[in-house]
Amino acid sequence: MHTNYYFLRLLAPALTRALAGYRVVTCFSQEKDELVIGLTNGAAEFWLKAQLSAAFPALALPETFHRARQNSVDLLPGLLGREVSHVDALPQDRILQFTFIDGATLLLKLFGPRPNAIFRPTPDAPAELFHQRYTADADILPLPPTTAPDAGTRPHEADPLRRYPALSDLPARYLRVHGYDAAPLPQREQLVADIIRQLEQPAQLYIIQLENRTRLSLLPLGEVQKTLPPTDPIAALREFVPHFLSRRAYETEIRQVRQTLEKRAEEASTSAQMARTRRHALEHTAGYRQTADLIMAHLSQISAGAAQVEVVDFYQDNQPRVIKLKPTETPQRTAQNLYRKAKNQQIELQQLSQRIEQRETEAFWCLERLEELTGLADLRTLRTWRKQHGLDAAAQAKAAGNELPFKVFTDSGFTILVGRNAQNNDLLTQKYAHKDDLWLHAKDVSGSHVVVRHRAGYPVPEPVVERAAQLAAWYSRRQHDSLCPVTVTPKKFVRKPKGAAPGAVVVERERVVLVVPGNPFERVGV
Repeated sequence: MHTNYYFLRLLAPALTRALAGYRVVTCFSQEKDELVIGLTNGAAEFWLKAQLSAAFPALALPETFHRARQNSVDLLPGLLGREVSHVDALPQDRILQFTFIDGATLLLKLFGPRPNAIFRPTPDAPAELFHQRYTADADILPLPPTTAPDAGTRPHEADPLRRYPALSDLPARYLRVHGYDAAPLPQREQLVADIIRQLEQPAQLYIIQLENRTRLSLLPLGEVQKTLPPTDPIAALREFVPHFLSRRAYETEIRQVRQTLEKRAEEASTSAQMARTRRHALEHTAGYRQTADLIMAHLSQISAGAAQVEVVDFYQDNQPRVIKLKPTETPQRTAQNLYRKAKNQQIELQQLSQRIEQRETEAFWCLERLEELTGLADLRTLRTWRKQHGLDAAAQAKAAGNELPFKVFTDSGFTILVGRNAQNNDLLTQKYAHKDDLWLHAKDVSGSHVVVRHRAGYPVPEPVVERAAQLAAWYSRRQHDSLCPVTVTPKKFVRKPKGAAPGAVVVERERVVLVVPGNPFERVGV
């Protein structure tokens, strides 16, 4: 209720008393949706900070304020030098009016969706708007000097609650808690009359927590966190606004951390489950080694150029089994390729087991952190805890910035980056590769771009070049060739023609090396 009419009607006379003899000496903004007004009576200063954002419109009254040397802009120059006469709350509205001795007015419209400040140097002058996009606000007129604010009612409304348009959600909630909905009409009339008297002359002001939101209330509702005297609404506002902003930052950050942990736990659990499924499939199906053994055991039954052969599978209770063959290669070569794949399959099984363990550990860690999160009661504790566990925003941003969207390998201290697809190849070559990096690609076929990161003062050794070339050959259409020619050149000799397809480049100078395509899982992991 910090912008509600019933609070503003308490605040207005308090501001009138506090600002007697004060003149405006500065008016500026240094943050989006912020209007700061500094006043002085020659001996003391008074600050008004209107936060005119749709998310949280408010009038803050900081006891001191230090203007930034940069990124601030002066506003409403016609307001400077004017002395405050009195402050009023517009009847049944969320508008606070500052009237100056010479007749100028400043209206602070504290509506949730469309807050604004409206300045008129004279009653008949065009309005100057803080948010100029809200052109309709120019039609909001200040109170005439002879008009005194009053509460006003809508006597023709059948529902007593609707006769008072300035009642916010909190009085309505308070009435419903006290049986308003089920009460007969005469009792409802009495309940509304009682609540209006409480709002006009509140016994206390309350900072409350209601549905995970911090509110300033004229009624005890929800979880009362602090009780303040109604005689000093300025002090209440100075207490509430910083507390609200702190709580809002806490609530926002703890929600972000919870979402992050829940997402990580779900992703880790899903990844572990997928790895378990894949491992089970590998462990319970006929593997490459069994197929190769069957081919070698039945070589005499395989005719030259055969596309398939039916054998007795001694691994499966001597059941008949049909094995497909390549007519263009010998059975021995087929078996040799299958044994190589079996070796890679064993490596994959080991990696799957490691991944399952790692991802299950990560999921359990996230669940433990989620339990700890419920015990963090304030923003400072939360931020300390986030930093301890590497969950603070700065660490997460740095980790995201350091994580490369490519396959990453290392060899002898050199980093080797491998593109994942055509668009990713463009990203690697055009955005990430430096002109002195070494660029490689399997010659005359489609494949991944490979970049060896340059290290100042350290030329790339030939063994590293060969290793990178093997990767370029493996991640290309020549993966299963005996030998593969690979283009090697500094990145500065690689350019992308305008309009070329994703991944397509032109190499202006190159040397070619012949290598055997190298499976990366045989030496290092991704």
